[in-house]
Amino acid sequence: MTEPRVVETDKGIQDEFDVASYDKMMRGLRDRGWIYTEEIIKSGITKGTALEIGPGPGYLGLEWLRKTEDTKLVGLDINPKMAEVAEKNAAEYAFSEARVEYVVNNAKTFAFEDGTFDAVFTTNSLHEWDDPLHMFNEIHRVLKPGGMFFIGDLRRDMNLLVKTFMKLVVRQKVMRKGLVISINAAYTKEELEDLLRKTDIKEFEITTNPMNLMIKGTKL
Repeated sequence: MTEPRVVETDKGIQDEFDVASYDKMMRGLRDRGWIYTEEIIKSGITKGTALEIGPGPGYLGLEWLRKTEDTKLVGLDINPKMAEVAEKNAAEYAFSEARVEYVVNNAKTFAFEDGTFDAVFTTNSLHEWDDPLHMFNEIHRVLKPGGMFFIGDLRRDMNLLVKTFMKLVVRQKVMRKGLVISINAAYTKEELEDLLRKTDIKEFEITTNPMNLMIKGTKL
């Protein structure tokens, strides 16, 4: 039986040590090919200007830019320290401000006009949203008609062996603790289906693998 959700903070990673540790961990996952870039591309998000919600140190979006052409990325993060790390990493990728920019703001307040983006994607942030219905509706609002979205996150009902494996992979103690908190705050497929039916989003598909949930869809 799946345990009830334990709500996590929506304040993001704030402590400087945590920011540095998270950057190191995400760089390692990128190097192993364990981030969602290929899934985003397979979902059809391959062109135009994309909004990434909660980019953290930026590797997911930067890899997306690297593997696509004539694309632009806007990253929206609550944490100015994390945005600084992402900007530093973007410079390492040799991407100019014309290709990628990071905006610091509370993700609940999307400071963008209706129909601004060709795509929206986010990973590992859904479980932190304190008002998911509002967030889903904001994603829908800022998409152009025909625009696509992709949301990837952990699943709370993952197998115990899979959860143990993930803990072993995350070697840093502070990050391992954060992983457990995030898993406990994650959703199940059925919970997300119920949530999405209450939003402005009319076309979506939820798929799962042993660790994750993935939602993709199009604005009609």
